[in-house]
Amino acid sequence: CYKDGKLTWTITYPPKTSTLYFSYFPPFSYARHLNLVAKCEQQSSSSSSSSDCSVEVLGKTLDGRDIECIKVGTGPRIGWVIHRQHPGENMAEFYAEGLLTRLLGLDTNGAVDGLVHRFLSMYTMYVVPNMNLDGSIRGHLRTNAGGANLNREWASSMTLKDDKHYDAPSLERSPEVYHVLRKMDETGVDAFVDVHGDEALPFNFLAGGEGCPNWGPRLQHLHGAFLAAYCRANPDMQAEISYEPEGPNQARTNVCSNQIGIRFDCLSVTLEMPF
Repeated sequence: CYKDGKLTWTITYPPKTSTLYFSYFPPFSYARHLNLVAKCEQQSSSSSSSSDCSVEVLGKTLDGRDIECIKVGTGPRIGWVIHRQHPGENMAEFYAEGLLTRLLGLDTNGAVDGLVHRFLSMYTMYVVPNMNLDGSIRGHLRTNAGGANLNREWASSMTLKDDKHYDAPSLERSPEVYHVLRKMDETGVDAFVDVHGDEALPFNFLAGGEGCPNWGPRLQHLHGAFLAAYCRANPDMQAEISYEPEGPNQARTNVCSNQIGIRFDCLSVTLEMPF
């Protein structure tokens, strides 16, 4: 139970099983991840599916696992949604499961509604359900198998101190980011969402690229329009509370959403959900 700022629990000994698991948030297991990818692969080969779908392995993690990307839609604009850069933020992959279920009709034998049809005629979507499989399986909160925080690996480090500087992304430190970014360079990006969970703020919110050098009226309008549309579509989203925006030209360019916004001059946001 949680009381007076303390979380406590009681274990009956001996336990009924030989292994006990403790989780910071309801877990999204590797088996569930593989099942989600398998369902997407089935839809890609199903004659009953009404969505254009394919599954591509972009590369391997440090521990040798596949980095899967699901492509959905046929539209001229390119959208990317990535999830779970921080492996302890399990809600991000629950979001991926819900997104792919809606786009592919995974719970309706491939049938999708008219809004999805219209959306997928406008956009081709690339969805990475889990950016950090190694960290997820190892039980890490924020890092991959090599100890790298993937959300600081989208460009070389901001510091020039020799003992702290690192080049990124690289196959040695962050192959997950390296392979996904290489695919983004191939496809281009018109809109981007990086899905996370926040331990401190009990709200759903967006964080934008206010500190990026290319931030201006166009990107400000796109960000505002996207947030307003999200709030209208889902009462769980709100616009009043978010992170404090970075100052003009003060963006950390190795942070994912900042780097994508700069690199492709597009709408690029971080979506945070509460624990």
